[in-house]
Amino acid sequence: MHSFTEENYLKTIYYLASRQTGEVSTNALAEMTATKAASVSDMLRKLADKQLIHYKKYQGVRLTEEGERVALQIIRRHRLWEVFLVEKLGFGWDAVHDIAEELEHIRSEELVTRLDTYLGCPQFDPHGDPIPTSAGQMPQTGYQKLSEINTGQRVQLMGVLEHSTEFLQHLDHLDLTLSCSVTVAESNAFDKSLLVQLESGRTVFVSHEVAKNLLVGESQ
Repeated sequence: MHSFTEENYLKTIYYLASRQTGEVSTNALAEMTATKAASVSDMLRKLADKQLIHYKKYQGVRLTEEGERVALQIIRRHRLWEVFLVEKLGFGWDAVHDIAEELEHIRSEELVTRLDTYLGCPQFDPHGDPIPTSAGQMPQTGYQKLSEINTGQRVQLMGVLEHSTEFLQHLDHLDLTLSCSVTVAESNAFDKSLLVQLESGRTVFVSHEVAKNLLVGESQ
């Protein structure tokens, strides 16, 4: 059994490692967890003692095979609970992350299996994130960022990299929802902002900061 704090660290290490190459730094973990670097180092030593991570001081950290298995279990539970909260209880996609953070620590495998079956074995959560399989495999999506799309190209919004309430509410304000198709009408060479045309014909301004946090695929 692992403590809630240990599980949160494993999940955070997996998250950071998936967005970079090489080991995850102590400073990056401290920033992500809003924890002092000394406290992070103490936790990393505990996780290393349990053989959940490979860790050497000043050289960063990476998950062991067992550590990755545990992290993927936590992520699977989190994302299934988010689907349940949105589809069955009517929560908005901007309101489920913190609740799922609490529910993800319920470890009953039978509960998770029944929840998955009840939801129809979903492949993605409400933010477009892939749900790890029961065997611990993370599906690969191959999406691009909207910031990488050429002018005139039509794409479909498939996911978001930023899950904050403020960000998701901003997308709602722009009518940018998952599965909607958009066309990049203009690209500003100075600040890399985009003018995007929605299916309704409405055009909206999308800053570079927003565009680099939107994942898109080929329009259906």
